[in-house]
Amino acid sequence: MSKTPSSGLNLFLDILLTLERLEIPYAIIGGFAATMYGITRATFDIDIVVNLEEKHIQALAAAYPFPRYYADPYQMRNAMEIGSSFNIIDSSRGEKADLFPLTMDLRYKPAFDKRIRRMVDLPGMEPFAVWAARPEDVIAGKLMAWDEGRSQRHGSDIFEMMLSYYLGGETDLDFDEAYVDKRAGEISQEAADFWHLLKNAAREESARQ
Repeated sequence: MSKTPSSGLNLFLDILLTLERLEIPYAIIGGFAATMYGITRATFDIDIVVNLEEKHIQALAAAYPFPRYYADPYQMRNAMEIGSSFNIIDSSRGEKADLFPLTMDLRYKPAFDKRIRRMVDLPGMEPFAVWAARPEDVIAGKLMAWDEGRSQRHGSDIFEMMLSYYLGGETDLDFDEAYVDKRAGEISQEAADFWHLLKNAAREESARQ
């Protein structure tokens, strides 16, 4: 496999390949997952949820040995216990990747349980398969993030994903709008209203194209 085209993605993509090789259960969520379903903005944010066992912790730490890397097995165990993220650092390239144990927020368990195989196809690399959340769960996650911080970036991503869907993108997937309706309502009334506003705007825009 050739080098990745952007140094900002090197460590993240290497971790994905390592998780595949070590057979550690994971799922990509967030912005990078959204690029697989229609958003066009460039993002180096790869949010990876991992379901770790002790054997996985040892193998992951061994795959990124000191002194070049920082991958502390104690930090991984502590992150699982207290529900926080942990990181892997490549000191030679000055890159840091954050990983999120499934125990950190069980609201992501549906996305993890329903994860699917998708292809990552970037310039300068051979395409390879990864585990990613379905588009419905990517949107649900973005609605959760929007509800916590009101960042319009999440709204823009949801709009683009729905516009791509209404224009006939990702025809190999059955998109379940009723599922997102339910998840949005569970988050908050504001998130439900925001979701309906975004999908209706995307539907209207698709009709004009």
